Amino acid sequence: MVVMNWLNYRVMNCFVVEKKKWSRCMLICLKDLSLLRFISAELTRGYFLEHNEAKYTERRERVYTCMRIPRELEKLMFFGIFLCLDAFLYVFTLLPLRVFLAMFQFITLPCYGLRDRRLLQPAQVCDILKGVILVICYFMMHYVDYSMMYHLIRGQSVIKLYIIYNMLEVADRLFSSFGQDILDALYWTATEPKERKRAHIGVIPHFFMAVLYVFLHAILIMVQATTLNVAFNSHNKSLLTIMMSNNFVEIKGSVFKKFEKNNLFQMSNSDIKERFTNYVLLLIVCLRNMEQFSWNPDHLWVLFPDVCMVIASEIAVDIVKHAFITKFNDITADVYSEYRASLAFDLVSSRQKNAYTDYSDSVSRRMGFIPLPLAVLLIRVVTSSIKVQGVLAYACVVLFYCGLISLKVLNSIVLLGKSCQYVKEAKMEEKLFNPVLTATPGKPVSKPQSKFKSTQGIFTDENGSTSVTNQPVHQKENMPTLLVTSSSDQFLTTPDGEEKDISQESSELKHRSSKKDLLEIDRFTICGNRID
Repeated sequence: MVVMNWLNYRVMNCFVVEKKKWSRCMLICLKDLSLLRFISAELTRGYFLEHNEAKYTERRERVYTCMRIPRELEKLMFFGIFLCLDAFLYVFTLLPLRVFLAMFQFITLPCYGLRDRRLLQPAQVCDILKGVILVICYFMMHYVDYSMMYHLIRGQSVIKLYIIYNMLEVADRLFSSFGQDILDALYWTATEPKERKRAHIGVIPHFFMAVLYVFLHAILIMVQATTLNVAFNSHNKSLLTIMMSNNFVEIKGSVFKKFEKNNLFQMSNSDIKERFTNYVLLLIVCLRNMEQFSWNPDHLWVLFPDVCMVIASEIAVDIVKHAFITKFNDITADVYSEYRASLAFDLVSSRQKNAYTDYSDSVSRRMGFIPLPLAVLLIRVVTSSIKVQGVLAYACVVLFYCGLISLKVLNSIVLLGKSCQYVKEAKMEEKLFNPVLTATPGKPVSKPQSKFKSTQGIFTDENGSTSVTNQPVHQKENMPTLLVTSSSDQFLTTPDGEEKDISQESSELKHRSSKKDLLEIDRFTICGNRID
């Protein structure tokens, strides 16, 4: 007990001594302080940024990345919009000719005899189905009164129209997501080999489902165009202002979310599709307004400022959105060149002889852009707005159709040349020609070695044969069946990424066994949210 008391006394004594020393030091410091010395220290004190060089270098690179985003993004958008235009013009130009050739072959087939099991090739069957769907939906659209719909929408309040327009945007994304499934199911059901066991409800039910989908989606786009037309013709432009401000709300819903490269790629494709659809809607609005004013060119200049304002707001929103998404997720601006190379790979691979699908369907899966409903609506608006009477008018129609074919061919040639250039720059020529052995999902696939050369964007094999639409296939009898790499199955959206060892991939698969790779999800899936 005595020892404890003595220890407590010593501790308290030391504490008191230290406290006195600390207070004495504080008094000395307070005596030295003054307002003039404090101001002098604030004015003359310095700091050294080079001590944290890595941090400030990273911040500077972020600024440079944000400055590069508009240029790189618009390059991708420009290329993607022309891809959508190529698929859209295909419906008006080459599809009628292909349908005519398929019908001619079907009619003249008895003259040559049945030399093949199929009456028509699968591509010809799909072309005829597309043509029949377009014709049926066009005649069904005649029962929809555009004028009555316009006055019905114009009689609603501004807030109600704003809510309706937002609902239409959501419905359009849902239709685009499910519509390509319906069309693909129809094409496969109609062209599936007959010797297989029947596991479907039949071609006719699938055909009626496709017609119903295209008709409903065309009506949905018509309501969107009508609402936009009402906003253009309103006196105070309040509805148009509210609709434009809705684009900036999109920034709030996407900027502060976690994005990876695959998610950003899908969002970029969705933005390309949305921008091209808006351009077609603006064209429909201008056609309807010019018809109401008897094609007076002066009224076009009245609409021009509003059209420019809508386009400028869309571009500004996309730039701000992508700039901050790349900033918050540490994604460089070079990723947009990879996305552009991916789209170019789709185009070049679809031109090969053994391509899996048509190019327009490939764009539909990649971007969610389905041209059939939009084409039906545009044909309906053009035929109702422009009256063709007399021989001269029909001659003008023929010349206009020839001009569309020329534009389609020219656009396809330029896109094919630029796509070959982008694929060459991304060093992806081997993925076009190297066949891949069939393997179960999740297992590595061994690729046979083959050498190919590329010259000026046109690919040549070892034998010297030059072709873009054909691919060399050299198989031995004892080799297993080979499949050509497809853009939707084998191509990665980050072609220049670092290669990992098989051991690292197996370890990652263990940790990610419950998750599904984004590359296995259909390209037309509308993303904006992270897919886990």
